[in-house]
Amino acid sequence: MDRYSFSLTTFAPNGKLLQIEHALAAVGNGSTSVGIKAANGVVIATEKKAGSSLIDVSSLEHMAKVCDSIGMVYSGMGPDFRVLVNSARKIAQTYRLTYMEDPPVRILVKELASIMQEFTQSGGVRPFGVSLLLAGVDERGPNLYQVDPSGSYFPWKATSIGKNMVNSKTFLEKRFNGDMELEDAVHTAILTLKEGIEGQMTEESIDIGIISTISVAQDGNAKPEFKRLSTAEIKDYLSNII
Repeated sequence: MDRYSFSLTTFAPNGKLLQIEHALAAVGNGSTSVGIKAANGVVIATEKKAGSSLIDVSSLEHMAKVCDSIGMVYSGMGPDFRVLVNSARKIAQTYRLTYMEDPPVRILVKELASIMQEFTQSGGVRPFGVSLLLAGVDERGPNLYQVDPSGSYFPWKATSIGKNMVNSKTFLEKRFNGDMELEDAVHTAILTLKEGIEGQMTEESIDIGIISTISVAQDGNAKPEFKRLSTAEIKDYLSNII
């Protein structure tokens, strides 16, 4: 089996591309990330894990704003995430230049997944070592998608990726309610991360992003906007939970 693990474009006898399996292993070694779709918005949250106590944790970015109405978070390899963030922003800006509005979430997800899929059947490259959760609001309402290194993508009501994925999904299956509001979804996301976090959870050790269906006034227009919560806002949520 080992002779197939070095080739990206050759299937193993069991029908698997082993480099994709290795990429999923990289995702499984990454920080835990959680996404929950509420009745009136979407929340994504992740653990910010530093390799050393000397690292300035505030400089770590596991989450990014793609455009006003879409944000994304990752588990896996940070450098690969930066490349995909740049690609996602280019896709969003190209769509805006053409149609004068942000792309629907499913369109951006499909284009981004196509880029990731290309890296699974080309010589001289490797798959991206990340899985992504994309949160956004469009004409269909709140959307939460997961994109894997293979280029597969799925819409979810609630999901988790990363190191503590299995336990987090089990927790979400017990706590998730399709009628929950965005505030409840934020609390549930924090509790889900708390289940697997090592050490004490603080406002510096997690990152949370939300987008609500309630429009925010911007440049004379009212539309949904993705935003990352500040450390002060996260601290307020934690004070109500811990």
